[in-house]
Amino acid sequence: MSRRIAHVTLDNLDDIPVRCRRCVFWELDPVGADRAHAAGTTELEKEAWVSAVLLDWGSCGCIAYVDDVPAGYVLYAAPALVPRSVAFPTSPVSADAVLLMVAHVLPDFADGGLGRMLVQNAAKDLMRRGVKAIEAFGSAEWSAPACVLPVDFLLSVGFKTVRPHPRFPRLRLELKTALSWREDVEVALERLLGSLPARDRALRPI
Repeated sequence: MSRRIAHVTLDNLDDIPVRCRRCVFWELDPVGADRAHAAGTTELEKEAWVSAVLLDWGSCGCIAYVDDVPAGYVLYAAPALVPRSVAFPTSPVSADAVLLMVAHVLPDFADGGLGRMLVQNAAKDLMRRGVKAIEAFGSAEWSAPACVLPVDFLLSVGFKTVRPHPRFPRLRLELKTALSWREDVEVALERLLGSLPARDRALRPI
């Protein structure tokens, strides 16, 4: 069984799950998202957001493939490019951090470590771009797949709570810690994330 990771581009955007492809929870503010849903333009809005971020900021996600079959994905971006980020009670995201928006692993590929693998690759990409940390809003009351990641998953891959909240705490993964070890990026990330079990079942698509 072969695994590979590819950066999200306009060419492979359709490889993310259909329901996620049509979701603009993070990409638009609540009012804009409602308008897009009413107009039936969510897929176009998603594509426009990815295109703009790729041009103005750079890589904003990756897709995991198992034997060339899409198995999961992760999206991330600077918080200023993510309108929904300001709607959370624990916002704003720290100025030195990139926001981990969403991650999903398809049910057929759960329990194989793909969730951890996706976070590792996001961290690797961002470390090489000089980013100090990744932050995410977690769902403390998570019970079914949704656009907000479960707190348990984030904790399992090394995030720490920096702003508690009964429903939507904000968590942080320090990348500068790995950089300070002055080792190869791959080895540093293994130390930071590799020994921690990721709960892929919590990442099944919405």
